[in-house]
Amino acid sequence: MAGHSKWASIKHKKKAVDAKRGQLFTKLTRAITVAAREGGDPDGNPALALAIQKARDASMPKDNIERAVAKGTGADSEGETFESVVYEGYGPGGVAILVEALTDNRNRTGSEVRHLFTKSGGNLGEPGSVAWTFEKKGEIVVDGRRYAEDDLLAAIDAGAEDMTLDGDLWEIVTGPAELAGVRAALEAAGVELESAELVQRPTTRTPVDEGQVGSLMRLIENLEDHDDVQAVHANFDVDADVLERVAAV
Repeated sequence: MAGHSKWASIKHKKKAVDAKRGQLFTKLTRAITVAAREGGDPDGNPALALAIQKARDASMPKDNIERAVAKGTGADSEGETFESVVYEGYGPGGVAILVEALTDNRNRTGSEVRHLFTKSGGNLGEPGSVAWTFEKKGEIVVDGRRYAEDDLLAAIDAGAEDMTLDGDLWEIVTGPAELAGVRAALEAAGVELESAELVQRPTTRTPVDEGQVGSLMRLIENLEDHDDVQAVHANFDVDADVLERVAAV
């Protein structure tokens, strides 16, 4: 969506990575453990393969990854049992927001997520209220200042559906099953990736007045910072220069 990858890039550069690393590792561990319940071999479990790849991208130690897989497969029976929950709501400007969480206490997490929506001027909706406007896709982001379109043709050859320049970032969209292959093709071509993950991309976009962008981005950041939240997807349409101004405040 317009502006989404730009905002993610701004946050990545702005935040102190080490300050968030402990929380990030906790979230990645949960994702691996839950995915591993469907089988501990990543070759036969695409969800586990993706969770492990995200952990490696974040420089999670190999031992941590192996312990998380062991918990999920039952080889290590210690630890809490987490379940996957999706929350749907609207943020400032009427932006549709989809929140993916892993929790060991559905009531607690639901109450806390509702509070974050409410205090930002948004509201938590009923199941199905916004999910219809999203579809699961693979999304790869590449620095547009370093690479031209011709440098990324390997993505199309490997099955990418679309490739667009959003500000100074390339967004490459794939089907969920094609994400790993397109990623591998780009890396084999020597392209360094900003990110590669499964996301819920909007089928419609909501323009947001500049005066509401700050409160919307604070809501998204607060949701992302919640310990139980794995991912936040939103259908906002905001110009990159507006995001730059908001981030500078």
